[in-house]
Amino acid sequence: MTLDQLRIFVAVAERGHMTKAAELLGISQSAASAAIRSLEQQHGVQLFNRVGRNIELAQTGRRFLPEAKAVLERAAAAHDVLEHVSQTITGSLSIAASQTIASYWLPRRLASFHEAYPAVRLSVTIGNTRQVETTVLDGTADFGLVEGRTESDILRRAKVDVDRLMLVVAHSHPEIAEVSRGHPDIRELRWIIREGGSGTREVLEDLARREAISFADLRIFLVLPSNEAVRQAVEAGAGATIISELVVERAVAEGSLRSVSIDLPKRDFAMITHRDRQASLAQMALKAHLGAKAGETARG
Repeated sequence: MTLDQLRIFVAVAERGHMTKAAELLGISQSAASAAIRSLEQQHGVQLFNRVGRNIELAQTGRRFLPEAKAVLERAAAAHDVLEHVSQTITGSLSIAASQTIASYWLPRRLASFHEAYPAVRLSVTIGNTRQVETTVLDGTADFGLVEGRTESDILRRAKVDVDRLMLVVAHSHPEIAEVSRGHPDIRELRWIIREGGSGTREVLEDLARREAISFADLRIFLVLPSNEAVRQAVEAGAGATIISELVVERAVAEGSLRSVSIDLPKRDFAMITHRDRQASLAQMALKAHLGAKAGETARG
């Protein structure tokens, strides 16, 4: 006895017609007849009475029908279980992220991803945009999350969010009156900046070009390796910086930092992946979870 024989038996029983049952199942009438005949012969029973061109259930067939349906229902349930298991997303993901994203934007999103996909193991490394790009290119990371420009044509880039930048100084900054009036002269500010390769440093470099100022002519006082170090130095009155709102919004709200009015571009938070590597199910799930918009592949 096979599941196919049971399906044919149930279909014929419910329709009372061999040809209609065969059409429903997408098989020939002769194949349906052969399956019923084989089932009857295997067990030495008569399941149907032939009445003209129609057939009706014999007594044995009426007793057998609910059992056949139950077996098919259990088989369908078992199939669903195996389908679910095969589609459960497992594995591990290695993520490289720039400091702003890793410290302020990513943690809550990874926590909610873990709730949805608890079988996926996650690991995160932190670096500046250039370092993240390198780890994706050499395969150390499955994908990266950056806010700065990427250079390689081998990378795909997909936007996941937008970041707002701020120029901030300490509330007690000695030049606060001057920088608060109109458009500040960036040559007059003493700058606290991140290392080369960071996204925020690129913004200051772009701003200098826009103002037709050589970056070398800016008053660079401190170059620091982390957003937190930059923020604390600025809060201490050491100078000004351009930094993500995510990093300084609490300090601005509490009054230890003051935002200076200046026209700064918004920047994209972007996921970068290697064009020549096939994405795993786990990677596709996380990309969808983070809201990455497909199709944005240009370098930025």
